[in-house]
Amino acid sequence: MQRDGRLLIGGEWVAAGDGTYPVVNPATETVVAEAPNASVGDARAAADAAAAAFPAWARTAPEHRGELLDRLADLLDKRRDELVPLVQAETGATLRVTNSMQVPMAATRFRRYARVEPNIVPLPPSIMPTTALAPGGIIGAIEHRAPAGVVACITSYNFPLTNMAGKLAPALATGNTVVVKPAWQDPLGVLRMCELFSEAGFPPGVVNVVTAAGPEPAEALVASPAVDMISFTGSTAVGCRIAEVAGRGMKRLLLELGGKGSAVVFDDADLASVITAVSSVWTFHSGQICTAPTRVLVHRSREDELVAALAGVADTLAVGDPLERDTVVGPVITGAHRDRVEGYVRSATEEGATVVAGGERPQLDTGFYVAPTLVAGARPDMAAVQEEIFGPVVAVVAFDDDDEAVALANGTQYGLYDYVFSADTGRAMAVAKQLRSGTVGINTAQRNHEAAFGGFKMSGVGRDGGSWGLHAYSEMQSIVWPG
Repeated sequence: MQRDGRLLIGGEWVAAGDGTYPVVNPATETVVAEAPNASVGDARAAADAAAAAFPAWARTAPEHRGELLDRLADLLDKRRDELVPLVQAETGATLRVTNSMQVPMAATRFRRYARVEPNIVPLPPSIMPTTALAPGGIIGAIEHRAPAGVVACITSYNFPLTNMAGKLAPALATGNTVVVKPAWQDPLGVLRMCELFSEAGFPPGVVNVVTAAGPEPAEALVASPAVDMISFTGSTAVGCRIAEVAGRGMKRLLLELGGKGSAVVFDDADLASVITAVSSVWTFHSGQICTAPTRVLVHRSREDELVAALAGVADTLAVGDPLERDTVVGPVITGAHRDRVEGYVRSATEEGATVVAGGERPQLDTGFYVAPTLVAGARPDMAAVQEEIFGPVVAVVAFDDDDEAVALANGTQYGLYDYVFSADTGRAMAVAKQLRSGTVGINTAQRNHEAAFGGFKMSGVGRDGGSWGLHAYSEMQSIVWPG
């Protein structure tokens, strides 16, 4: 990296106040590079720089902002061969996942928000009577979608480039300036991406980046008077802390938090579709994805058949070096996280469930690996069923009727992404509407990126995705006048 160990603040690459810290490859346990370790002062300086750049950027024509976003997307495409190995090394993702989702999706998201959409919503005139406040008459009005201000963009480790691009693109398109704070485990690709903003023509201070091994700089960003909005993707526990600190300054929040997705499998379901969707828990970045269907709620009449089929799939998945073409399941992000995932599997067996696939640590010389694991005979009160594991572990719970299935699906603190599988799509739609979940997939695990995305309950606050992302990073300003 050209800027190894430096932060971007106000258009300048500066040494971090607390030196550097090592970023470790989860597959080899070797150091990829040293990342800058920002101080609290660095975080505050970045917020102040973004605030100074905001007025001019907010006045910039949306068409010009779109041109710059398009230019950035082109630069990301050109740097793909450089970014793929860097992001792969710091995340431990397989080559298939890195080549398909970790890097190219970032350019796709910038290009999506380069399309200019109107920031004025016309409203019908209203006939108002004379009051003590003002004379009567025909009153015209519009809604103006104004930028929120300075946005602190804080992301999780699982898809560092894609997640950050999903925040930066709509935030910048609507005229906000930003402070970028990637996850401490894998900030290198984000740092490299942020080098490209200057090359694309973005003015100094519009995009600033701080990275740190500890939480203090991020908390300083959230608390800074210069920051108007926090956009966060990560755990529910951290999201609650952000909401607590941000609440003191009445800051705007967009929080995409944890999930414990359920796959409701009815007696008439096509099991091939179910297996394809549920297997993604194991095959898609080792289950480190908040939308994964990690709870399989299956009608008792199909339980044995589905468990046998899933176990057969789990046993065929190659675990190992993510650089090998045949590898399907790579490592999880750290040794501590591997221990946490294994702890959930252990607790499930202690509580009476049966591990029918996986459950033992793969015998590899290096790397933080967890075998694709299937837990059957689980009860809804078990920790492995209630809490987000964020690893390649699937738990199966049986139900007897539709009402019980809905109750089980809604029976956790989360509500981010659920799934319903049934040959009767009318039945599936009726059940989907009863689920307390931000998104419900019917007979598919595929996404629609124009749909609103976010969670119910402890899975978050607010919605982004598609045009909803433009609303998420805006304040609605009503402007009225006599007609």
